[in-house]
Amino acid sequence: MDLLLILTYTAICIAIFKIFKIPLNKWTVPTAILGGIFIVGALVLLMNYNHPYSPFAREVFVTVPINPAVRGIVTEVEVKPNVPIKKGDVLFRLDPTPFEATVQQKRAALVAAELEVPQLEASWNTATASVARAEADRDRTKSAYDRYAKGKKRGGANSPFTELELDNKRQLYLGSEATLSAAKAEELRMRLAFESNVDGVNTKVAGIRAELDKAIFNLEMTVVRAPADGMVTQMLLRPGIVAVPMPLRSLVSFIPDEERYFAGAFWQNSLLRLKEGDEAEVILDAAPGQVFKGRVSQVLPALAEGELQSRGVLVSSMALMPRGRAIVLIELDDHEAKKQFPAGVAGQAAIYTEHFSHVAVMRRVLLRMQGWLNYLFH
Repeated sequence: MDLLLILTYTAICIAIFKIFKIPLNKWTVPTAILGGIFIVGALVLLMNYNHPYSPFAREVFVTVPINPAVRGIVTEVEVKPNVPIKKGDVLFRLDPTPFEATVQQKRAALVAAELEVPQLEASWNTATASVARAEADRDRTKSAYDRYAKGKKRGGANSPFTELELDNKRQLYLGSEATLSAAKAEELRMRLAFESNVDGVNTKVAGIRAELDKAIFNLEMTVVRAPADGMVTQMLLRPGIVAVPMPLRSLVSFIPDEERYFAGAFWQNSLLRLKEGDEAEVILDAAPGQVFKGRVSQVLPALAEGELQSRGVLVSSMALMPRGRAIVLIELDDHEAKKQFPAGVAGQAAIYTEHFSHVAVMRRVLLRMQGWLNYLFH
């Protein structure tokens, strides 16, 4: 672009020399050259600093890598490439057979677990009855033992109860006490098994319900749907491919239907002049002679050249040497041409700040001249 300005000045000088018939001598030619150096140099400095231009601009957009949440064999590909689709439309399907079998298995296990709940209650009631029976037996044997003990004590040596009989009654009483303890322990175990609940649901039933919900979710994930309005392009997915939920290798790149921006890389010496809302113009390599107007949407607050990450190694000074350019996002005004070109087209951009606005005319002219050159070069 600077070359265009120099060539324009040269053409003006030649025209002036021809029209006014100025002689070419040691005074006129150096004066024109030195004048051009000062005039063009000053204009270039003012223009480049206050109204920056970038030959590196591109329309940027975000793609969503589509991966299935489960592993399976692709059976159907329903989406057509380069055709707009709506959110929720089916992209492709996986073989649901193993997932349907898992769902049926979990449903059967859930029914069995739900039937176990009344069985646990019945077992608890049985254990409670066993405790009552053991208590009655304990009371009976204790009463018999007490009666023999009192009779032995009152009768002394003449007691009709022998030591052997008294010891038998005592052993029966101790045995009934042990039986009662075992019955109470069994009753406690059955009561805890029956009352083991999560939010009012038996723990085993709740666990199998969760497994069933997961199995149903996996079955639903065999149908992969569009996450938003948009389209798929350059689709190479075919039936028979084994789809793996691996984020490093997507099956489909989905382009959501959202606002697209132009990103330009500008020299850092213009950052003090740039701000959001400044007027901007963009020319596209695909649209020679056309100029698209817009506004500065955002000056990105970070440069990739300054990024550091913890990796357990020292940072070389070479990492600090690349200068890098500031990335500026430009939001183009509504224009039908925005839909005529594929996303990602390249071009050039110029930004017009509020400083030295009269110099912006030169930048506008030069930008349009550069757009005309797109008829010949790209």
